[in-house]
Amino acid sequence: MSVTLTFDVYGTLIDTHGVVIRLQEYIGDKAQEFSQVWRDKQLEYSFRRGLMQAYETFAVCTSQALDYTDSFLGTALTAEQKTTLLAEYRTLPAFDDVKVSLEGLKAEGYALYAFSNGTADAVEGLLAAAGIDALFDGVVSVNDQQTFKPSPDVYRHLLDTTNASASETWLISSNPFDVIGAVSFGLNSAWVQRSNNSVFDPWGIEPTHTITTLRELAGVV
Repeated sequence: MSVTLTFDVYGTLIDTHGVVIRLQEYIGDKAQEFSQVWRDKQLEYSFRRGLMQAYETFAVCTSQALDYTDSFLGTALTAEQKTTLLAEYRTLPAFDDVKVSLEGLKAEGYALYAFSNGTADAVEGLLAAAGIDALFDGVVSVNDQQTFKPSPDVYRHLLDTTNASASETWLISSNPFDVIGAVSFGLNSAWVQRSNNSVFDPWGIEPTHTITTLRELAGVV
């Protein structure tokens, strides 16, 4: 049986808090809090738009979440600073464990796909900037379905695009909502618990495996 490994991008492969250094230049000690609120609001906007069936791209959610966070924290960023932050969001760094782990999985013959709320061109740009784009067999974007994770439609689209069965497919993500969505659809899953402070939602729907680094993935799939 061939196994297809699909990887969430934002927060799993790519560190969404990579903008903190730039934020520190702009707003000092508020940088970490700003980054977290920005990320939380970005996801909230995607959930709300999915429920409302009022789709806009993830980039729009990110930009609007930036405006919200600036207002909420009273940081008074300039238009130029916001433009710079959004540009940096398109070239965020990969986590330290990503490249070596993907190289090992690729060498073992697994099919690897990036599966993201971002548009295909945005994700391809991120992966290229991180130097890992050549390791993937393809990019699957929710943009094709005009909705967001964890809609069942996007997991169905994932299987259709990769031409794989649910039993042969793994979703690897640091985002519990994504893992729960995938498991509910019948996929195997690995939750990447990147922080000891990360808590998995107590819904009674558990990941197939929990790992703390992508280096552990080869031992569980």
